[in-house]
Amino acid sequence: MTNSIDDVTQESDLIMLVGSNPEEAHPVIGMQIRAAVERGCKLIVVDPRDIGLTAYADIRIKLKPGTNVAYANGIMHVLIKEGLIDKDYIADRTQGIDELAKIVEDCTPARTAAICDIDERDLIAAAKLYAAAPRAAIVYCLGVTEHSTGTDGVMSLSNIAMATGNLGKRGGGVNPLRGQNNVQGACDMGAGPDDFPGYQKVANPKVLAKFEQAWGTKLSAVKGIKATECFPAMTEGKIKALFMFGEDPVRTDPDTHHVIEALKSLEFFAVVDLFMTETAKYADVILPGRSFAEKEGTFSNTERRVQRVRKAVDIEGDTLPDSEIFIEIMNRMGYKQPALTPAEVMGEIASLTPSYGGVSHARLDSEELDGRGLQWPCPDANHPGTPVLHMNGFTKGKGEFAVPVYQPSAELPDAEYPLVLSTGRVLSQYNAQAMTGRVSGLNEIEGSSFIEINSKDAANLGIEDGECVSVSSRRGSIKSVARVSEKTKPGQTWMPFHFQDGNSNWLTIAALDSIAKAPEFKVCAIKVEKLV
Repeated sequence: MTNSIDDVTQESDLIMLVGSNPEEAHPVIGMQIRAAVERGCKLIVVDPRDIGLTAYADIRIKLKPGTNVAYANGIMHVLIKEGLIDKDYIADRTQGIDELAKIVEDCTPARTAAICDIDERDLIAAAKLYAAAPRAAIVYCLGVTEHSTGTDGVMSLSNIAMATGNLGKRGGGVNPLRGQNNVQGACDMGAGPDDFPGYQKVANPKVLAKFEQAWGTKLSAVKGIKATECFPAMTEGKIKALFMFGEDPVRTDPDTHHVIEALKSLEFFAVVDLFMTETAKYADVILPGRSFAEKEGTFSNTERRVQRVRKAVDIEGDTLPDSEIFIEIMNRMGYKQPALTPAEVMGEIASLTPSYGGVSHARLDSEELDGRGLQWPCPDANHPGTPVLHMNGFTKGKGEFAVPVYQPSAELPDAEYPLVLSTGRVLSQYNAQAMTGRVSGLNEIEGSSFIEINSKDAANLGIEDGECVSVSSRRGSIKSVARVSEKTKPGQTWMPFHFQDGNSNWLTIAALDSIAKAPEFKVCAIKVEKLV
């Protein structure tokens, strides 16, 4: 996030919410967005499906799944044509607006409306309302990124913010809601295959030399591959061993058959987790992990805020914190790694990671911060942290407009598979249900598979609300329960991916974004049939 959660929900005059259902996927932030609207903040909801916040929206754009880039380019067309861009900001702080203008010249409201299956008057109204707001924030989530063109979706939304001078401004910005509590922290610590901690690039000789000196060993300068690319590499024999902790891809990754085949191809597979998961069933070795309440450390959340996690409970058995497991494996594999406390690990992070240079457990625990944590960049111990990015300029100089062109999703409906399936979360369950699925009260609220289907499609198929149905794609078939309503448009369906009795990921496609390699969870072609 370029801005803070409080900044967006308390300072913004308008929030454009795109591909995000925060009341269910991020309920605390969802509640704050609802409160912002109640205090007078305008709201534009852009989503294929009706969500709770739709009822609070000033403008509702119920667009076709997979058309985010077309929508954003259509907004840019209106902004440029109507003279609603911030010309001074663009001249002072950006470059490439002329190239972008050429790209969006043909993205007229009429053409955009046809692609997105929306009313062009709503598109024009949304552009004008966003541009008129003194401080306008864009908030998005997996409904933007989980597409084969997800990176283009993010970049096209960023164009809108930059063209209107809403980057580097309180109450503005481009703000992704991260899918889990420490996704941002994992990325910060070098989880990307071409990054060291702090997004320092493996391919940079100076960066490589710095880490080689600090760690006393020779390091590879070759960029690795991303998580979703690992599964085909396993099947092809290019990856022979896998160490996985806190992840259950047999339930959460697209095309489950493909995932299982890949795991079976491994010569050795080790899993660290809290419970026996579907993925752990394929492991050669399973090590018991610890939950957040059973260890010390930090999380870095969606707004770049580094917060302390403190051990709250002791448990019986031979479990170890992740860091101690890693240290033990490092030593057994021949690298002499002394034991480090979580505070010492953070000290090493700060010494090697400029954006975390002023972060320490002592400081995070101090009365000065009063539990608020620190938002990176925080380069030294006297720095207060950075609630809003880019206020004094962009890191690399002038901001460069992207030039994404709309491309259809990898798999579109046809005569055999005439419906579009999107997937997501429900409020009462979380991801693979590793913990929430063991809470009886939550299972009573929502405990089994279902598929939302439009009433017109249901009538054509002879399906009544609550009836059992078969749902099939080119990759598999599952059984589920129909929920008939107007939440989705005709031709579109939606399923949660939590439930193993009818897991939508047996159906989803492993088409990947060309840059981020994120899977296209939000669009695949299916058919729904009534079970006799």
